[in-house]
Amino acid sequence: MNPTTDSLVLYKIRPARVLSVGEKIMIELEGGQVKNVRPKDIELLHPGPLLDLSDLAPQEGDIEEAWALLEGNTTNLAELSELIYADFTPITAWATWKQVANGLFFSGRPQTITVRSRAMVERDQQERAAREAERRNYKAFITRLQANTFLPEDHERLKEVEKVAFGYSENSRILKTLGHQATKEHAYRFLTKLGYWPPHYNPYPARCQINLSTLELPIPELPEDTRRDLTHLTTYAIDNADTQDPDDAISIDGNCLWVHIADVAALVAPDSQLDHEARARGANLYLPEGVVPMLPHKVTHNLGLGLQNVSPALSFGIQFEDIDNLESINPDTIGNSLGNTKLEICHSWIQAQRISYQEAETKLDSGPLYKIHQITEAFYKQRQAQGTVNIELPEVNIKLRDNIVHIIPVEKLQSRELVANAMLLAGETIARYCQQANIPIPYVVQPPPDQPQNPTDLAAMWAYRKQLKPSRLSVEPDLHFGLGMPMYTRATSPLRRYSDLLVHQQICAHLDNKPLLSEEQIAERFDLADIGSSLVRRAERLSNTHWKLVWLIQHSEWEGDAIVLEQEQDRVWVTIPELALETKVRIQGTNLNDQLNLKLREVDLPELACYFNARIK
Repeated sequence: MNPTTDSLVLYKIRPARVLSVGEKIMIELEGGQVKNVRPKDIELLHPGPLLDLSDLAPQEGDIEEAWALLEGNTTNLAELSELIYADFTPITAWATWKQVANGLFFSGRPQTITVRSRAMVERDQQERAAREAERRNYKAFITRLQANTFLPEDHERLKEVEKVAFGYSENSRILKTLGHQATKEHAYRFLTKLGYWPPHYNPYPARCQINLSTLELPIPELPEDTRRDLTHLTTYAIDNADTQDPDDAISIDGNCLWVHIADVAALVAPDSQLDHEARARGANLYLPEGVVPMLPHKVTHNLGLGLQNVSPALSFGIQFEDIDNLESINPDTIGNSLGNTKLEICHSWIQAQRISYQEAETKLDSGPLYKIHQITEAFYKQRQAQGTVNIELPEVNIKLRDNIVHIIPVEKLQSRELVANAMLLAGETIARYCQQANIPIPYVVQPPPDQPQNPTDLAAMWAYRKQLKPSRLSVEPDLHFGLGMPMYTRATSPLRRYSDLLVHQQICAHLDNKPLLSEEQIAERFDLADIGSSLVRRAERLSNTHWKLVWLIQHSEWEGDAIVLEQEQDRVWVTIPELALETKVRIQGTNLNDQLNLKLREVDLPELACYFNARIK
């Protein structure tokens, strides 16, 4: 049947009244809109007459009874309308069609309507009930969030927002519903304001996709290999007082400087499960909140120098011809144990005394540390002559105790320089040893900058630091410009860095006459580890800035000094020595290295930004 004037038709999914019929059909839609459509665009529901679309009011009828009578059969709109409403008019036709469109009991088109089976209806009823319950629950959930509260069962839903805050997602139905932008910063504000995250939650390890879980793997027993007994030497493991993973120590024996390193390769064999996990993590993550190690805690407990009465170590003995008349160190005479005994490497037992840098500082004028200090000072002078870069910007240690941030300036101590230079000397010695013995290892290289300089003030050091080219790992030894060393490898922190462990694995294989990894295998391993360690360094850097800003929040009346590092129109980069914090402030008329007085104005933690009022002192 074709539609005629005043017929009820279906246009898309809504009712329409036919006004006229011609080549095109003029219809009236709800709200009074008139539209010309093609015959195929509409479907006849009732021939009419329908004089006003507003007459299509809801109707009362027994829908389920009609469904029960017709179950499993087919029908049409007119017959179904008669069964449900005992009449077939434009009004009941529309009411009937709405039941068909609902899709629970019926489906199809006006002329051929399928009556659905009981099993299908019951299944859909359950699904619809579940969706309705979910809709009500979600509405109640949103209402709670609008009131700035949530229930324990809301945690699962709020992970959607957390993914945005971590940078894992750029969409959130929850944030959109509440009128917030789906950005990391807005999600952070929302979660901390809600109390889902603590007020000063650190999101950066998760944003850097760091694995924060503690590694739990079985630890092999220490091999019963013969170890050289060096427990008679006075051996110091010098570090910060609260260090939990001491992996290097030093001692002196006549003309031999011993650098002892935790023998991690004795427990972590190449391509073991422990090795793969450490490689994936790349390095320990050091945060003010604590340490996330790349290896299980038990490895550190068993191998950390000085954590047990006697510690296993991989010891490097660097021989000097006349240590009492040492004026300089010639690197060409160090570290060659092939034909002479300039460098000795052995698995050992040591008895390490753990002391802090402050304690070591009091021992530099006599005893073993006095002689070691002579050696490391001479080595430092040699590096200076070879062009080492000295950049001395402020440094601090950040600790979090009971949610209170503590910032402790790093003291410039001779004992720190002694340990650093002893480890650098070991790194250069080991690099030369491995080169001469054809042991593939990762060397650390850094090419010179385009314009080498010797900066003497903070602003010049800041500028020069940006000109330095990044160091990188290579299977080929080469210059490390910043350290002033013709070749260098990191080998003194195998508990903390995978590349150091890789060096140890190769040296141990060489000592034990086992197959070595090839240069290609070494490169593949350190490339994989570098992905993880780069993320670790980024997470540490961002986390430290985060907690410095939290310190400012906890000291909201802070006022202190800053030094101008770089000028940018009406803003300048400054360093706040007290916090080792580099930031921008708005001020004019300054010169490089000018001292400013800053007064805290605002901290925007989600944006990782802080703002100060500044004046020239």
